[in-house]
Amino acid sequence: MTNDRLRDVFVVDAVRTPVGKYGGALADVRPDDLAAHVVRALVDRTPHLDPARLDDVVFGNANGAGEENRNVGRMAVLLAGLPLSVPGSTVNRLCASGLEAVVQAARAVAVGDATAVIAGGVESMSRAPWVMPKPERAFPAGAPETFSTTLGWRMVNQRMRPEWTVSLGEGAELVADKHRIGREAQDLFAAASHEKAARAWKDGLYDREVVPYEGVDLPRDETIRDGSSPETLAKLKPVFRKDGTGTVTAGNSSPLNDGAAALLLTDEEGLAATGREPLARIRASAVTGIEPQLFGLGPVEAVRRALAKAGRGFGDLHTVELNEAFAAQALGCLAEWPELDPSLVNPRGGAIAIGHPLGASGARITGAVAHQLASAGSGTGLAALCIGVGQGQALVLER
Repeated sequence: MTNDRLRDVFVVDAVRTPVGKYGGALADVRPDDLAAHVVRALVDRTPHLDPARLDDVVFGNANGAGEENRNVGRMAVLLAGLPLSVPGSTVNRLCASGLEAVVQAARAVAVGDATAVIAGGVESMSRAPWVMPKPERAFPAGAPETFSTTLGWRMVNQRMRPEWTVSLGEGAELVADKHRIGREAQDLFAAASHEKAARAWKDGLYDREVVPYEGVDLPRDETIRDGSSPETLAKLKPVFRKDGTGTVTAGNSSPLNDGAAALLLTDEEGLAATGREPLARIRASAVTGIEPQLFGLGPVEAVRRALAKAGRGFGDLHTVELNEAFAAQALGCLAEWPELDPSLVNPRGGAIAIGHPLGASGARITGAVAHQLASAGSGTGLAALCIGVGQGQALVLER
């Protein structure tokens, strides 16, 4: 995206729902309705742009096994009441699906295939169904094996190496082992996430980007705990290792969540049609792979490559949104970026407090960076996520 022949790609606006907890306020809302809600909100907030001018709607989703099946991007178009001529697609890069949607939409705009695109992501982990494989023969005698699609591996291919298919929590423990990140550091990081998120909501910093879902009493992100402290978190027991060596708990991990986020991306022609000043401009992106069990460190190389493509270094950054799948994972990445000022990371709280609705998080943090750059008036920002099965993705934005 740094080629001079490519078009500039602008983030005109970015919105998201408040993030609901598992089984919480948004549990009764279908994921396709959540997606339609943020799409409709973007259109309503940009009245000068004829919706028929939208060239595509691209949505990320990590599950795809439930009510978001049959291409939730296209379903969002239909449910949002957009013209039937507006197409839609759905992409899956697990935890970075929402960011992958932004990257693919930006690429289409940059090369001239599109002028205006909505990109976003959605996940309802509350409504993720149970599934079962088809019987290998008719009339099986035993009970069928079932799998929850809420999170993690299912129907694992036996050809996969066992070390690749450990649980996500065990993967976080492995990162903690690698970088000698103790329980106290993880709990301190988690408590700070809650404190920053609560303060940001109190100060009205999320008022511009969050669009509540009509009929649902959810004024802010549901999993933020105002009174969370290292002392209270220290009382929780490790979840994934119970042999006395575990450090990863429910308190220093991101929770299970429901939510949606979306951004409006345009080139200069599309920007003129909106009549708006953009929040930011997309500069460069990168995606990389790593050993699956060390997925938490996936962003390390992706961030370095994205910054290099943008011609920027860690010292040029003004704000960073690093998805907090686990405190151990985030701290592991920070340990490998000694040039990065940690005070720039997740200034308004991260996923440990706000939540991690898988397919939506990439779009959420990209929108957060864009809004932070707009508030600052100028600067360079970075959005990055680790990805299950061993990947990392990053995006550089500027204003």
